[in-house]
Amino acid sequence: MSTMGGLSQMKLAVNFLTIGLVILSLPCGSYTEIPPKPPGSVTVLPPVKPAGGPQAFPDAENSNLPVFTMDYARIQVPFEVTLWVLLASFAKIGFHVYHKITFWVPESCLLISIGLIVGAIMHSVHEEPPAVLSYNVFFLFMLPPIVLESGYFMPTRPFFENVGTVLWFAVVGTLWNSIGIGMSLYAVCQIEAFEVQDINLQENMLFAAIISAVDPVAVLSVFEDVSVNEQLYIVVFGECLFNDAVTVVLYNMFIFVADMPVVEPVDVFLGVARFFVVGLGGMGFGVIFGFVASFTTRFTSNVREIEPLFIFMYSYLAYLVAELFSISSIMAIVTCALTMKYYVEENVSQRSCTTIRHVVKMLGTISETLIFFFLGVVTITTEHEWNWGYIMFTLLLALVWRGLGVLVLTQIINPFRTIPFNFKDQFILGYGGLRGAISFALVFTLPDSIGRKKLFLTTTICMIMFTVFIQGISIRPLIEFINVRRTNRNLETINVEIHSRLIEHTIAGVEDLCGQWSHYYWKDKFLKFNNRILRKILIRDNRAESSIVALYKKLELQNAMEILDTVSGDINAGSSIVSLQYVYPLSPSSSCSLSLSLYFALSLILLLSLSLACSPSLSLSLVLSLTLSCSLFYPLLSKGLKSS
Repeated sequence: MSTMGGLSQMKLAVNFLTIGLVILSLPCGSYTEIPPKPPGSVTVLPPVKPAGGPQAFPDAENSNLPVFTMDYARIQVPFEVTLWVLLASFAKIGFHVYHKITFWVPESCLLISIGLIVGAIMHSVHEEPPAVLSYNVFFLFMLPPIVLESGYFMPTRPFFENVGTVLWFAVVGTLWNSIGIGMSLYAVCQIEAFEVQDINLQENMLFAAIISAVDPVAVLSVFEDVSVNEQLYIVVFGECLFNDAVTVVLYNMFIFVADMPVVEPVDVFLGVARFFVVGLGGMGFGVIFGFVASFTTRFTSNVREIEPLFIFMYSYLAYLVAELFSISSIMAIVTCALTMKYYVEENVSQRSCTTIRHVVKMLGTISETLIFFFLGVVTITTEHEWNWGYIMFTLLLALVWRGLGVLVLTQIINPFRTIPFNFKDQFILGYGGLRGAISFALVFTLPDSIGRKKLFLTTTICMIMFTVFIQGISIRPLIEFINVRRTNRNLETINVEIHSRLIEHTIAGVEDLCGQWSHYYWKDKFLKFNNRILRKILIRDNRAESSIVALYKKLELQNAMEILDTVSGDINAGSSIVSLQYVYPLSPSSSCSLSLSLYFALSLILLLSLSLACSPSLSLSLVLSLTLSCSLFYPLLSKGLKSS
C-alpha cells in the first residue's frame, strides 16, 4: 500500500509540474483573456494578419529575466591585457624555477621565445594578436614606468662623477650612429639590385634613429653578476637611459621631416635648435617637478599611507606636461626621479620608501616584459617584407658604426678622465650595444604614411633577434675570457667612506688652490649650497647630516633587514614543512614535483582563459601544445631540480 501511495503522489507531483510549466510557457496576455471593450460606440476590430510576408508592425517578443548572461565586449580590453600580463608573469616564474637557465640565457631571450611559441600557435589557427600596442599606449602608459625605473635606481654618486662621459656617449654617440647609419643606408638604397630606391634620405635617417636606441638590459644584469668596474657599469647604464631620450627626440623630428617634400637648409638649423630646446626643456620641467614633489612630502608625516602616491603622480605629471609642450618627456621624468630621490627618501617613512622602490620596479618590469613578449608574438603573426640585402647591410653597418663610434669618442674623452678606458673596456662598450624594447615599440608605432614600414619592422626585429640572442648570450663568456677590470661592490663600510670623504675634500682644496675647477670642486660647492638652502626648504628635519652617519644608519638598517628576512624565512619554512609533513610526509623530490605540477596547472588555466577569449580552435591547440611541452620538459626540469 505504501508503494502504491508513493506512486500516486509522484504522478500527482508530475501532473502539477507539467501544468505549471505549461502556464509559465504561455506569453503574457494570453488569448484566454478578453480585453475590456472601450467606451463609446466605436468598435475596435482586431488586427488582420497578412497571409504571407513580413508584418509592418510585428508583435513584440517578450523577454524573460535572464538567469545567466555574458557581456564579453564590455570587459574585452582589460580582460585580455590582464591575461597577457599574467601569462608573461608565469613565464618569468618558470624561468627562475631553475636558476641556471637565466644564468646563461638572458631573460629577454626567454620572453621572446615564449612569445614566438604563442605567436606560432595563433598563426596556425589564423588568429590575430590583440591590438594592445599603439602609439599612444606605448608613449603614455608603457614607456613612463620603464624610464622611471631606470632613473630612480640610477646610482647617484657614480653617475654625477661620470656625468660628462655618460652624456658624451649618450648624446654625441647617438647622433654619430644615427647620422652614420642613415647616410650609409641611403647609399645602399641607390644600388638597383636591392630594389629599394624609393626609400629617401629622410626615411633612412628616421630608421637609423630607431635602431640607434640601445637597450642593454642583459648586459647590465651580467655586469652586476660578475661585478665589472664601476666606471664601465655606470657609463653603459647612463648611455642606455639618456640614449632613449635622444632617440625619441630624433624619432619625432624625423617623422615630421619625412613628410616634407624638400628639406631646406633653414630646416636643418631649426632641427638642431629644436634638439637642444627639447632636451634642455625636459630637464627644466623635471627639476621643477622634482622639487615640488620633495616639498610636498615634507608635510606628509600624518598621512603616511599616501606618501608613495605623490612620487608616482608628480613623476607622471612631469612626463605628461613635457608631452603637452612637445619636449623631451624622457628627460623630464628621469631628471624628476634623480632630483626628488635624495630629498623624498629623507621625508617619507621607511615603509613608504620600500613601497616606492618595489612598485617602481614592478611597473617597469611589467612594461618591458610585455613589450618583449609582444615582440615574439608579432614576429610570427605579422606580415613581413623581406629584403635580405637591406637587412644584412643594416646589421653590418650598425656593428661597424657602433664600434667606430666607441673607438673615436673614447680617444677624445680619455684625456679628460681620471681613470681612462682601456681597450677591453672599449670592446665591451661596443659589443654591449644591444637593441630591445624601445626600438621595437618605435618601429611598430610608425605612422602608415611611411611607405616601407613593413620592411623597417622586419629589419628591426632581425636586429633585435641578432643582438639579444647572439651578443646577449655571448657577453658573459667574453667578459670572463678577456678578464675585464672588476670591482668589489660589497666594500661599502665606514672605513671606506671616511677615506673617500678625506680624499675628496683634499682634492677639492688642492684644485681650489691651483685655480682648477673639476667635478670635485663643483661637488663641494653644491654640497654647501644644498646644506644651507635646499635642505631647509625641501626636508622636514633639515639638519645637515654627515655622510658617515648616514652610511652607518644605512648599513645598520640593511643588517637588521637581513637578520629579519633570515629569521622569518626560517620560521615560515619550518612551519610549512611541519604542516606539510603532518598532513602528508613529503620528500624534497616530491615537494619539487608538487611545485612544478602547480605551476603547470596555473599556466594551463591561464592559457585556456586567454585562448577562449579568441576562439575554441585556439583553445584546443594551446591545450595540446601545453600538454606536449609538459610531457617533454617536466622530467628534465624535475631531474635538474633534484640534482641541484
